[in-house]
Amino acid sequence: MTERIHRRGGLVHHRDFRLLWAGQSVSDIGTAVSTVVLPLIAVVYLHASAFQVGALAAAEWVPWLLIGLPAGVWVDRSRCRPLMIGCDVLRAALIASVPVAAAFDRLGMAQLFVVAALTGLATVVFQVAYLSYVPALLDRDDLAEGNAKLQGSGAVAQVVGPGVGGLLVQAFRAPFALVVDAASYLVSAVAILAIRVREPKREPVAHRSLRREIAEGLRYVAADPFLRVLTIAPAVANFFFIGFEAINVVFLVRVVHLAPATVGLLVGVVSLGSVVGAAIARSVGRWIGTARAVWLATLVTAPFGLLIPLTTGGAGLAFYVVGNVVLLIGVLVYNVTVSSFRQAYCPPEILGRVIATMRFVLFGTMPLGALLGGTLGSLLGPRDAVWVLLAGNVLPGLILAASRLRRLRDLPDRPAGLRAGAAAMPHT
Repeated sequence: MTERIHRRGGLVHHRDFRLLWAGQSVSDIGTAVSTVVLPLIAVVYLHASAFQVGALAAAEWVPWLLIGLPAGVWVDRSRCRPLMIGCDVLRAALIASVPVAAAFDRLGMAQLFVVAALTGLATVVFQVAYLSYVPALLDRDDLAEGNAKLQGSGAVAQVVGPGVGGLLVQAFRAPFALVVDAASYLVSAVAILAIRVREPKREPVAHRSLRREIAEGLRYVAADPFLRVLTIAPAVANFFFIGFEAINVVFLVRVVHLAPATVGLLVGVVSLGSVVGAAIARSVGRWIGTARAVWLATLVTAPFGLLIPLTTGGAGLAFYVVGNVVLLIGVLVYNVTVSSFRQAYCPPEILGRVIATMRFVLFGTMPLGALLGGTLGSLLGPRDAVWVLLAGNVLPGLILAASRLRRLRDLPDRPAGLRAGAAAMPHT
């Protein structure tokens, strides 16, 4: 049973949402630390090549190709809360194994690859369950505020975490900075455990095969013109942007010649774009319309990414900051708007499969993009590779602008009672 919040301050007064929000905020900070620390371990501590660093990034995303679709069925058949707690505990143990191995001088690239892949598997299940759990916790009318707060705190974590990670690497041997991430997953697990709201019991469905339920989710997304384009365009964006992210640390350390602490600080500073994007997303949607916010935010901000490969030391770092900040503003306006739309638009009984199907495609392109980034970094050099990848990142805005979204002011709102099978017929 959700709790509608009418008091001033909105969801700040919602106890269970506060727990979820606090737990995820701490977990997001830990994950942001790892975002910088893992590649720094590979580059500085284990002297990995650009291709190895790209392959490490790919290992984190390959699980979406392996279990992305079944995860949606598992979530639709189960209660989300126990799944989320189990995934948090597993991720804490996996991340903690890295500093333990380093303490005994046994850490190598092979372990990093295994930890990245297994953590990725747990993250797939967690993310599908997490996004499906929010509508069970909040009233439909509170989803936009809830998503803005959750993604806003995630954006703040992207500011704080990388700087903390860079400083920890500078102060200690790189692997020991991951203790922060391991601890953050445990904090998240405890916070979710303390939530009082219980999801309604899932009704068992007789004679339903895993393959058939996966196919329902695929058909639902493929048949719906809005869900379809909101899957294709960001999948293209993720392919190119993760390629850039995969060699970002290599670019900053070996081309721009920055120290680890400076790398962490710089990555944290540019993440302010995510904070701004999350903060203004709802206002932008109200001002110009949610459909326009989706395609305009992407079309207008993506070209600023082409400032990034102009980065040099000193004053030239401004190119990196401005390019990333504007790019991330667009990404967060898109993410907050689309997350709220999807949660309100899709019937609860198929929401997990819709999220899993979309993320299977969205995140399934990431390992390929990461491998492309590592390959281009090795063949062309990091700077030229960044040019190619961020030029490709302009394409998703053009795809969205060419879709039917351009003819709408707001994204449609499907009645909550619509049955799952209705999406077999496209909207007109």
